[in-house]
Amino acid sequence: MVLGKVKSLTISFDCFSNSNIPVYSSGDTVSGKISLEVTGEIRVKALKIHARGHAKVSWSESRNAGSNTAYTQNYTEEVEYFNHKDVLVGHARDDDNSEEGLHTIHSGRHEYAFSFELPQIPLATSFEGRHGSVRYWVKAELHRPWLLPVKLKKEFTVFEHIDINTPSLLSPQAGTKEKTLCCWLCTSGPISLSAKIERKGYTPGESIQIFAEIENCSSRMVVPKATIYQTQAFYAKGKMKEVRQLVANLRGESLSSGKTETWNGKQLKIPPVSPSILDCSIIRVEYSLMVYVDIPGAVDLFLNLPLVIGTIPLHPFGSRTSSVSSQGSMNMNWLGLTLPERLEAPPSYADVVTEENRQSGLAPVAAFDDFQRALQGPFFTYIQEFRFLPPPLYSEIDPNPDQPTDEIPSCPSR
Repeated sequence: MVLGKVKSLTISFDCFSNSNIPVYSSGDTVSGKISLEVTGEIRVKALKIHARGHAKVSWSESRNAGSNTAYTQNYTEEVEYFNHKDVLVGHARDDDNSEEGLHTIHSGRHEYAFSFELPQIPLATSFEGRHGSVRYWVKAELHRPWLLPVKLKKEFTVFEHIDINTPSLLSPQAGTKEKTLCCWLCTSGPISLSAKIERKGYTPGESIQIFAEIENCSSRMVVPKATIYQTQAFYAKGKMKEVRQLVANLRGESLSSGKTETWNGKQLKIPPVSPSILDCSIIRVEYSLMVYVDIPGAVDLFLNLPLVIGTIPLHPFGSRTSSVSSQGSMNMNWLGLTLPERLEAPPSYADVVTEENRQSGLAPVAAFDDFQRALQGPFFTYIQEFRFLPPPLYSEIDPNPDQPTDEIPSCPSR
């Protein structure tokens, strides 16, 4: 008898949306099928599936143990969220190559359904970082006697949903700072910065409206700027490794001495990024908006306003969110700014987004009330975008190239 051959082994997930992107959250049922195509007749011991979800971090550091002696210290940690195994064909035994208990599969294409439930505990959102990742996958294994197993692994995405329509994420974020420049015994007038945003929670594709006032009473030319940073923190063996990444930025007009600039809702668009990860014990992903004044020859004056990037956008107009935001804006009298009846025009894409992002033609995020409605919305455009973007450039130092280290500022005239 001529033995058959395995032509193909594939894994597909059941998608309940028009996006064809398999995305799940805690408590959902993951279902799909294993497709096996063979030429001729084959005999198998088992067709198994193995599903797993886990977060893992790993990095190395060099240590000096004395003169001419160095070693490498490795830091690794792992958190398992679930580990599911099932046998679709045959039996679970895998201890011999006997011909007993084999299952015959005839020539052609065959499909085997699988299904399992994700645990009800909070699951970390799928993530790929420099020193760690959160991954969820299903692996199919075809075992035959006297032959190596045929294996195939396919990942799926899990989102731990963050609803920004919660009081803590709808509260305004604000701050004010002042800086006086000096050189030896000479001093100049202060540079002051006040800034606020309407809320803490946003979703990818939204634009943050920045209300700010920058007053330059110094003798130097300064430039107001705003940036969004992503901070990735990895924890293992009591140590922490942090990576900071620039996500988006904008630049205001240069301010000469004695000038003031006001931002009445200047917009900074959030590109496709991973949502915040706040509940994982070994990986944390956080965001912040930095509004700052670039001062040549001195340390910049900056304000950090925390952000949370969520998955469920702001409810439509007329919801409770509108009144919360309005009350917050009215109470910010210290800034002397009110919400204008007409916002200033948003900055050009050339100032905010790279040419590559402009070509991608991202659609705005639509509002929706729950996950099932989200499955039909453009939010999944952003899921696909940030999953398949190339790895970003990372920096482990403060990415402010304008700050000199050795230059001594000149004494301002008085």
